[in-house]
Amino acid sequence: MRFKTTLAKEPKHSELVSCVAWTTSEQLFSCGDDHQVLKWSQLSDETSVLVKLAEEIYATDIHFFPKSIAGKGKQTGSEVFVLTSTDGKFLLVSKSGRVEKSVEAHRGAVLSGRWSYDGSAMATAGEDGQVKIWSRSGMLRSTLAQTGTPVYSISWSPDSNQVLLTNSKQLIIKSLQANVKPVQWKAHDGVILKVDWNPSNNLILSGGEDCKYKVWDSYGRQMFSSHPHDYPITSVSWAPDGELFAIGSFNTLRLCDKTGWSHALEKPNTGSIYSIAWSADGTQIAGACGNGHVIFGHMIERRLEWKNFEVVNSSRKTIVVREVINEAIEKLEFRDSIIKMSLSFGYLVVVTSSQCFIYSTKNLNTPTIFDLKEGTVTLIVQAEKHFALVVSTGVNIYSYEGRLISSPKFQGMRLDTLNMMSLSVSNDTVAIRDKSNEKLVHVFDASNGKALDSKPIQHNLEVLEVALDHCGPPAERHLAIVDKNRDLYLSAVRTFGKGPRIVKLGNMITSLAWNDTTNMLAALQDSKLFVLFYPNAVYVDKDILPKTIYIKDTSDFGKNPQIVSFVGNHVTIRRADGALVSTGIVPYPAMLHELVGSGRWDDAVRLCRFVKDPVLWACMATMAAYAKDLSTAEVAYAAIDEADKVQYILHIKEIPLKEARNAEMALFCGNAQDAEGILLQANLVFRAIMMNINLYNWDRYKY
Repeated sequence: MRFKTTLAKEPKHSELVSCVAWTTSEQLFSCGDDHQVLKWSQLSDETSVLVKLAEEIYATDIHFFPKSIAGKGKQTGSEVFVLTSTDGKFLLVSKSGRVEKSVEAHRGAVLSGRWSYDGSAMATAGEDGQVKIWSRSGMLRSTLAQTGTPVYSISWSPDSNQVLLTNSKQLIIKSLQANVKPVQWKAHDGVILKVDWNPSNNLILSGGEDCKYKVWDSYGRQMFSSHPHDYPITSVSWAPDGELFAIGSFNTLRLCDKTGWSHALEKPNTGSIYSIAWSADGTQIAGACGNGHVIFGHMIERRLEWKNFEVVNSSRKTIVVREVINEAIEKLEFRDSIIKMSLSFGYLVVVTSSQCFIYSTKNLNTPTIFDLKEGTVTLIVQAEKHFALVVSTGVNIYSYEGRLISSPKFQGMRLDTLNMMSLSVSNDTVAIRDKSNEKLVHVFDASNGKALDSKPIQHNLEVLEVALDHCGPPAERHLAIVDKNRDLYLSAVRTFGKGPRIVKLGNMITSLAWNDTTNMLAALQDSKLFVLFYPNAVYVDKDILPKTIYIKDTSDFGKNPQIVSFVGNHVTIRRADGALVSTGIVPYPAMLHELVGSGRWDDAVRLCRFVKDPVLWACMATMAAYAKDLSTAEVAYAAIDEADKVQYILHIKEIPLKEARNAEMALFCGNAQDAEGILLQANLVFRAIMMNINLYNWDRYKY
């Protein structure tokens, strides 16, 4: 992946360009020390003067009012922008170039001005060391911070309740609430010049005079630090979806992954790049250059892999699909610019600025095409039977025939923050983490978009990542949750009765992925890859769960590796330096899943006897207990020397009533409430009473 950069033959500004901002994906505004605001049209390739500013006004920053607030999600663009200047004022300017308001804001230059993500307020930072909060109309609300040094850059938090500001070599996160203690840490060895805080991944990016750029989480923990460059880092900017960021320095433009490693380095003849802005669709950037140029960079050579297919976005409107086994190459041409693409489950989904194309990997010649009526697509999430498109108006579930199936929604849903970690789709279920209350996960039926339960799944800590399994019937759908403490939990999505919803599977999890054909779960934990061959074992027999886990050392993969995919028997991992590494797991658990799924218990037992692996027998035992197949469970538990459990299963087999046997199996799995419910439903009241007495559950026995 890299930028294809373009520069005009002659600079349009006669002095240095200080700042740039996109209003739509095809229209850019730039400000320079020649006192001009220029409007650039990508469609017509024309540049015109929007407004000529007064001689004393030297622009330092420009920021458009949030589009989602202004345009109600449509590609109309914002109608007003804030322009800060060196004379201590900021201007509110309409898109037509009319100065709506001029406000005296700071002593000395106003160095930065940023609208909040919800559009309710604006923050300015000045040479006088102050950060001030203003209303939408330009009225002063409060002075948020007073530092002893100029504040060169500011950025709002995703929830618009905090402001990140620079203070010499330090970064400070200051809440709008007066009684909240600020978070402050030393971030660089030189003055920090630029910061950016992404609403989608909640990560902070900073660059400074120590010639380094760094990535931080919202608690001030360092996630990445670059090697020193030749010159100070003068601009940093996150892509809207939070997957990439761009870095600008003297004659330097760098494209990086969110984990910090570099995709590409360009060395254009630009002088220092003082400001970088991404278009709303995340496909191109613009940079404000010290020599009067505005540099444009289009993202090309994005690469996707799935099984034996490789897809490369070779140019703005072209995709090359390569089938590596027989070396077949297919070239796909598009009328409009390609915005997003996704390859999984045998389908390639390509989104342009106006249409969505769905290609089957079996036949790339006849795609399904439908028009995108409004908004820019920010995310594609695929499942086996359908896929989700996140647009600026909502989350839409489409079939691979191009039919709109549903549009799940809930009150207060933040579409601009949705990413692969906060949205998960399976064949029958959609899970979305709530941004306003990150302890909640909303679960919907994919076929109609309705909530599955009256209440969302509630965790006791903030949820970082959600992932639905892909296989099995809807009643057995499960959701993997990673919380703020990096603990991994499994939750049943469709619950009946008051059974335990969320059960802990592991801790210190940095990355996870479900298998595409079976319900196996791979996760990275403390320099180890561990694969849970049968995660449902946690609901059947917690003691056996550790015996169903395959563990592999990943110290060779370096620090902070991430799981990219878990397809078939291969786990693909991306190392911290960006290299992709594939590691294999034994094929037998997948075969066991397939045999059990089709009810072939005798063949499953034969497979276990052939392989003679205790891990496989443990999976077999819990699968059989979950399916209430007592004979197979007895054989499997005997194979792993669980004599007490074999004895109990023999006791259950002697019970004449089917309902009583089912109740005892529920008790075997630790679900006393379910066992009691089964007995009461079958009108076996005496057995229910005796069960509670044997459990010493005296309070329940009285009723």
